Amino acid sequence: MNQGLLDKEKLGFIYKLFKAMQKNNLNYIYRGIFTTNITDNILALAESNLVQKEDPRALRRKVYNVMVEGLQNVTKHQADLETDLENKFGVFVLKKEHYKYFITTGNLIENQDIEKLTGQINQVNGMDKVELKAYHREVLLHGKMSNKGGAGLGLIDMARKSGNKLLYAFEKVDEKFSYFYLHTEIPSKGIEKSTLDPKNPNILKYISALHKMLNQENVLIIFNSYFNQESLMNLLSIIEKQMLENIQQKKRIYNTMVEMFQNIIQHGDDYKETEEGKAGLFYISETDNEFLLNTGNYILNSKIERLTKKLNYVNGMNYKELDEFYDTRLLDFEIDTSKEAGLGIIDIRLKTDGVLEYSFLNIDDKYSFYTLRAKISKN
Repeated sequence: MNQGLLDKEKLGFIYKLFKAMQKNNLNYIYRGIFTTNITDNILALAESNLVQKEDPRALRRKVYNVMVEGLQNVTKHQADLETDLENKFGVFVLKKEHYKYFITTGNLIENQDIEKLTGQINQVNGMDKVELKAYHREVLLHGKMSNKGGAGLGLIDMARKSGNKLLYAFEKVDEKFSYFYLHTEIPSKGIEKSTLDPKNPNILKYISALHKMLNQENVLIIFNSYFNQESLMNLLSIIEKQMLENIQQKKRIYNTMVEMFQNIIQHGDDYKETEEGKAGLFYISETDNEFLLNTGNYILNSKIERLTKKLNYVNGMNYKELDEFYDTRLLDFEIDTSKEAGLGIIDIRLKTDGVLEYSFLNIDDKYSFYTLRAKISKN
């Protein structure tokens, strides 16, 4: 029997999530409560890692400034965090496609605020560049302030700095709350601007659908990327800045991530030819009792039997046996192949709690999609 084998439903979810992010070129997603500290970390991360260094400086500055306004807008206007709704977490999505960046935020708001917010966005969308500048000045001088910030200043700044209209949608949750999705696009200079109709919410349907998927699995942070040594360092810096206050848990997650990323870089296979690295997915989700670290990547069908034996052999040992086997494996490379296990897989098992869960979803005659899950207890 294959120990740690993920059930078909879970297997399907992870691959579906991977394909959804691949299809829409989504690079980075954060789902959770938006605090000043979290938004500061996302901004610092974008400045150093997420926004590509080869992009023109003016474009990078625009992206950063729009992110500032979008994240501040969420932090100020998200609904009461004390609500007992199961899926109250907001979402931030960054997408890069060709010479454009797409920034989308989603957060819970009270239904009573929808009419006012809709009016503000429509007013901003109805203005050209000159009118926006004049309106910005007018609001600064005469706009009424509330306990949630300025009278639409953040929306005005997002429109001005992106040079585009703001797309938005509301999705009702219950009689009191709705999710508010706000989307903008920042094109590089000289690139034709979007002709998307800001009154057409269809552009945001895939974000809404993705948000539901993340809520279903209780995903905290997710990366869809080409995994190489450079991206490994970037992603690790994100976890260091953004995940957890418990130092011991953060250290275990950090160290496990290193091994799981290396597993993709060294043993994953390219479904399509690319020089950027190995296509893969990584996300952290949680339950009441543990954090779940998940990776997904393509693998040659010819490797599956051997890898399955490695995983089952490692899963069949207790921690004392694992420790001894790790030392043996370090010193002796002439081990029977039926019991052979890479040091990376042993390391992941030693650093985490319980068996490693895995699955292989057949794609075609040559490739399958390999999913690996490790668990870290909160206790």
